[in-house]
Amino acid sequence: MKQEKKIDELEKKIKEVQQESQEHLEGWKRAKADFINYKRRQEEISAEFRKFAREGIIEDFLPVLDNMELALEHVPEDQKDAEWIKGIAHIKRMLEDILKANGVEEIVVKEGDEFDPIIHEAVERKTHDMKHTTEKDVIKEVVRKGYRLNGKIIRVARIIM
Repeated sequence: MKQEKKIDELEKKIKEVQQESQEHLEGWKRAKADFINYKRRQEEISAEFRKFAREGIIEDFLPVLDNMELALEHVPEDQKDAEWIKGIAHIKRMLEDILKANGVEEIVVKEGDEFDPIIHEAVERKTHDMKHTTEKDVIKEVVRKGYRLNGKIIRVARIIM
């Protein structure tokens, strides 16, 4: 009888330990799954951060690119074939290649395109009679190029309508 009681107590204790062990195993599995999900989310956040972390420095380079383009547009005809002009044009292409390699793309805007406030900023309107105009808002001139970084607009194109 005493032995049966002891056996019953031991079996009860074994069941308690097995149940406790199962609870710990399930808790560990949940913690492991949570950690895997956390790690994946952190990697996604980190990738997203790296994707746009350079945005500030890239925005600082865009006016340099603008000024190089302006300078090359205003080279006198008799100096267009000068070696130093070719050198500046080469440096401009290198800067464009670096920006492109870092996910920067120009927002292509042409005269005659329809105005889109998402990618354009109108700085002037050349239509004289604004009350009676029936034409759509179209771009008459591009003042400054716009750019995207990895699909995100970092600078809208300035235009004249």
